[in-house]
Amino acid sequence: MKKQFILFSFACLGLLSSQAGEVVTSPDGHIGVELSVSDGQPCYQVTYNNQVVIAPSALGLVTNIGDLSRNLSLTKVTTTDVADEYSLPTIKQSHVSYQAREAVAQYELQGKHVMDVTFRVSNHDVAFRYTLLPQKETRCCVIESEATAFQLPATATSFLAPQSKPLTGFARTAPSYETRYGIDEPVGKNGWGNGYTFPCLFKANGFNATPLWLLVSETGTDGAYVGCRLMGQPDGRYQIGFPQQAEGNGWGDTSVTMALPGSTPWRTITIGSLKDVVETTVAWDVVKPKYEASRHYEYGKGTWSWIIGMDSSCNFDEQKRYIDFAAQMGYRSVLIDALWDVQIGYERMAELARYGKAKGVGIFLWYNSNGSWNDAPQSPRGIMSNPTLRKKEMKWMHETGILGIKVDFFGGDKQNMMQLYEDILSDANDQGIQVIFHGCTLPRGWERMYPNYVGSEAILASENLHFSQGFCDNEARDCGAMYPFTRNVVGSMDFGGSALNKYYNAGNNKGSQRKTSDIYALATAVIFQCSVQHFALAPNNLTDAPQWAIDFMKQVPTTWDELQFIDGYPGQYIIMARRAGSKWYVAGINATGQPLKQTLSLPMLSEGTVQLYQNGQLTTTKLQKKKTIKIEIPTNGGIVITQ
Repeated sequence: MKKQFILFSFACLGLLSSQAGEVVTSPDGHIGVELSVSDGQPCYQVTYNNQVVIAPSALGLVTNIGDLSRNLSLTKVTTTDVADEYSLPTIKQSHVSYQAREAVAQYELQGKHVMDVTFRVSNHDVAFRYTLLPQKETRCCVIESEATAFQLPATATSFLAPQSKPLTGFARTAPSYETRYGIDEPVGKNGWGNGYTFPCLFKANGFNATPLWLLVSETGTDGAYVGCRLMGQPDGRYQIGFPQQAEGNGWGDTSVTMALPGSTPWRTITIGSLKDVVETTVAWDVVKPKYEASRHYEYGKGTWSWIIGMDSSCNFDEQKRYIDFAAQMGYRSVLIDALWDVQIGYERMAELARYGKAKGVGIFLWYNSNGSWNDAPQSPRGIMSNPTLRKKEMKWMHETGILGIKVDFFGGDKQNMMQLYEDILSDANDQGIQVIFHGCTLPRGWERMYPNYVGSEAILASENLHFSQGFCDNEARDCGAMYPFTRNVVGSMDFGGSALNKYYNAGNNKGSQRKTSDIYALATAVIFQCSVQHFALAPNNLTDAPQWAIDFMKQVPTTWDELQFIDGYPGQYIIMARRAGSKWYVAGINATGQPLKQTLSLPMLSEGTVQLYQNGQLTTTKLQKKKTIKIEIPTNGGIVITQ
């Protein structure tokens, strides 16, 4: 099968170099998508300002009712304008106005209309998906694989996170999208042999040697499909890959069962500058809500003892102390992690919920997803995987006043696992419960699809700072200066950071030592986006952290109305601005290895003074002429400007 797809790609290359096809362009005319078929093989090509950025690449699906990647004819392309406006408080921009040109390409096999491919081309994004049609009495099929490919320039470089081998890592819980991103690596590799997790960032040469950036991902995945990955080939071609058989301890198929007519998720390509990549909303533009919210969901900050105190901190007295701490900070919630069922118990948890309610603080509870798909021993186990027990448990949560859940340890992208995510979300919404996922897959448009969805880990997150000094040493490079360009671009990211402890232990005197500055911690509270943030703060920070840092962490928002990228480079540094209401927060992180000095132009701010968090202190300063300000960010440090 792989050999067939390689030959297929070469056939596309030969086609589009000599034969024109149907073309659809973005509203501003900068992006063009060309569709053609040669010798029965469908392909597409993407240009940006008439420069080829995705060379001729394969389209098509292989199913048990026909090979829809060969022997096809393109019989019709219908184009229309698409416009949509939506409001969503849980993503990077609260109100979005989306405009695109849509092309529906109709394909026939042996004279029968079998498949449509819908392309949406907006000013910075290309999104496409397949729709399979019934064939006489045939109203269902199995999709065995996709031919879908992305042919990158051979000179491009990549910023990719390798997919893990199944049943590896802690308690055989991988893959869970928790690997380190490479920086500026050449294309033509395949990670650790298992491809790469979405999203995938590439840099190509543009006009006048200006870098042209491409972010490849997918969105709209639900229980009707699998979560996919990118498989790299030596020639710079990347192809959609289905899950690996051993995922989920072998439970479930790697293929897709689909009722007809049925559509796949959207494959997305964001093209342009780093600003275009960081600010894109394509992950939500092309999806729709799956159900209505059962109540009005609210968002905000919270505390979390586990990251500092580990499992032993999940006891009644310590959680009561963290509820008091959350109340002192003006926070909305406390996240109580694993083993609460045995170390606190259900009756005393209800007592904690009542205590928290009296203080204005709600509770998020941790659950294991298992099931039979890994060896993770932490409890509660065997509830979220069982529909009967899950619904009973969520009814208890509703009656007890629990705000939300954090469900952990999934370890696979097969269709049955995607159905489990969807079932958990749907059942939780019935009881008005918000959901966070950990040890999990990438969210794919879920903020808009599921109104009670909050965020996902799906990243090498803060727990590693507790467990590894090496991770602490490289925190700024691997996290702060990388995730805003990759993982957090396409979905809410529950990192669990912004620590003000010097050490990751309850005594703040031993263990892994934080190498980033206090202002770095403040900056990540702005740069990392998730509508519910359980920060890695501890009660001792009220007395051992700078007062200006505590005051900032009390008032920093977790929901935003606007994002503006200012400057940066993946793995080196990032400077961005977020707006909540009328107030702007400018935040930066430096991982270059040397002090970063810049003069920032901040036209979004008003004339007058600003609050400047820089070099370990808070000062007030005036913007210079033309609303500029000189800054300096130490290595492993940060900067924040507010007005």
